[in-house]
Amino acid sequence: MLLARDGSGPMSPATLAEIARLEAEIDRIEGDTLTRLAAAPDNQVQQIELLGKLMLFDKQLSVNRNEACAFCHMPDTGFTGPISEINRTTGSYPGSVRTRFSERKPQTHTYAPLAPVLHYNEGQGDLVGGNFWDMRATGRRLGNPAAEQAEGPPTNPVEMGLPDIACVVYRASQRPYRGLFETVWGAQAFAIGWPADVESVCNTPGPPPANDPLPVHLSKVDRGRAATTFDQMAQSIAGYEASHEVTAFSSKYDAVQAGKVTFTALEQQGYDVFRGKGRCNECHRDGGPGEDPLFTDFTASNIGTPANPLLPYYAENTPDDRGYVANKNGSAFVDGGVGAFLAGGHPLSQPSAVDARWKPLAPQTRGRFRVPTLRNVDKRPSPDFVKAYAHNGYFKSLKQIVHFYNTRDVLPRCAADDPREGTGCWPAPETTENMNTSKTGNLGLTDQEEDALVAFMQTLTDGYIPPKH
Repeated sequence: MLLARDGSGPMSPATLAEIARLEAEIDRIEGDTLTRLAAAPDNQVQQIELLGKLMLFDKQLSVNRNEACAFCHMPDTGFTGPISEINRTTGSYPGSVRTRFSERKPQTHTYAPLAPVLHYNEGQGDLVGGNFWDMRATGRRLGNPAAEQAEGPPTNPVEMGLPDIACVVYRASQRPYRGLFETVWGAQAFAIGWPADVESVCNTPGPPPANDPLPVHLSKVDRGRAATTFDQMAQSIAGYEASHEVTAFSSKYDAVQAGKVTFTALEQQGYDVFRGKGRCNECHRDGGPGEDPLFTDFTASNIGTPANPLLPYYAENTPDDRGYVANKNGSAFVDGGVGAFLAGGHPLSQPSAVDARWKPLAPQTRGRFRVPTLRNVDKRPSPDFVKAYAHNGYFKSLKQIVHFYNTRDVLPRCAADDPREGTGCWPAPETTENMNTSKTGNLGLTDQEEDALVAFMQTLTDGYIPPKH
């Protein structure tokens, strides 16, 4: 499926209807949250959490004032992609400029603040931590990968699309939560001399011209202040993500561990497979001495996911109506993951993100993507809601991705449109570089054991209410 530059293609009537529904729901949540400003909490931690939530649901922080962070991260899907039709088809989401799509599916925000700062673990011989699928939000600058992740989308041309971080700060300065922000972070936060053309500059989608990379022209002092305030905005969003509202530890699994309930026979079988024959917990760790059960080891892996031919990104190889080309490689694009980040950085990375000592690791990390948490992996608003899985959204159900882990190297290869695809055969991996062949591909699970694994992973959904006796 190719993306038509007039906005048709993957933007089907069903998708447009879901976008309208989502925008209304984001407005409703923002409106409800704004009412809390009248009696804001005295506790600074709670103030930061409230600020973070208000910014997460604020569409004004995008170039066309139509896309909040929550557009890709809603509560009823575990703070990941909330549009079933997009998950079923493209897997990736449109930006504030609706003809621009990312190359990856949204990751979950839940439990993200618990990731360590990216570092090389000598014992594991591997990089551990960070945020984004390619780990580029290292946390080295702010001490929190989740905060650095929050700084990416606002100025990403294929996401929220603002041309300058100063625009994010300017837009925030016009919002009802400004007073609370100044209470938390200081009255100087928005004491910035804005140029007369700031509105027109910030209404222009990024990226900025190469000869004017900071198009909001500020004094050196004001530029520094804007950068500091932008960091504080990101830290507030990370504070909300760390709150009990987002990172809740309130699943059935948690209730079982607390001795409040027991697994069903099928769920217990799935947990046994998860920890045994399936080898799932070798990467999706369920805790250890001094560890919370976060169901990730914060490393990166290439499980051999096929390319997702429905990604509109493959067709973004010609200039759009603003002359922007998102993907110069077109259909030849191969996502290099962590290795691509280490080798050349990422166009949206901070210059300090890559430790020079990590660069030699680029060849052995190419094609690898961050191991996601399995918490809330099945959280959805209704049983018929489709969720997408893997870095490019190729997989469309938990059963399908479990079947892939089990049979990748057993079933024959086939074309992406083969009627047997996903059940009786698999397309070739997007890349075989550094592909995990020791823990994935031929697990020897029965169909019933696959179902048991799915049943266990469904116990990781937060918001579980134990039955009353």
